Amino acid sequence: MNRIERKRAATNVISRETALVHRLSALLLEYPSPSLLQLLPYVKEALEDLPPSRRNPLALTVSHLGSTPLEELEVAYVDTFDLKRRCSLYLSYFAYGDTRKRGVALVQFKQAYSAAGMKAGDHELPDFLPVVLEFAATTDAQAGVELLLAHRAGLEVLRRSLIEMDSPWRGPLIAVCDTLPALRGNEADAVEKLIIDGPPDEEVGLEPFAADPLSIPTAGARR
Repeated sequence: MNRIERKRAATNVISRETALVHRLSALLLEYPSPSLLQLLPYVKEALEDLPPSRRNPLALTVSHLGSTPLEELEVAYVDTFDLKRRCSLYLSYFAYGDTRKRGVALVQFKQAYSAAGMKAGDHELPDFLPVVLEFAATTDAQAGVELLLAHRAGLEVLRRSLIEMDSPWRGPLIAVCDTLPALRGNEADAVEKLIIDGPPDEEVGLEPFAADPLSIPTAGARR
């Protein structure tokens, strides 16, 4: 999907329902904490506004978080997202791995946030999926969804990996991907390559499937 196609696709998927899915998914993908667990009743109530295809996967995650001791959740979260390469919550990692090119991609995220008037926090990298989802839900839906679409292959690898593991965190990825256009052509090829090879280890990106910082207009470029 090229830049123009991403822009058009993002416009087509923006809705109140999409924003709600992104907002709730951002919360559920955060590191487990007492404050997150306290919000679960409100999340559960908000799910009633969603259709079953999006409500049910998220409800699965809410149920697990609400019925599992916090200590177990913390261990499982780290084991899932920090120790498995195909389960990274950092979107540019799938395209660039730990290469210097990833630093350039991170700048693109920061530029999108800055153009929309949002200051990226220092406690997380700007490509952290909950941050991107929160941005799309509450600040700039167009720019946020374009970022998600630019990293569509990585999102799909993450979704499939979590489903394969039967992870309780698969729900948000199922729901988020359901808000986006289906994979097609080169994107599907990129997913298969990532599943087989994993994120790159050296100075090789997955062009044109990676998020090229020069190919995605920031919100500022549209205003």
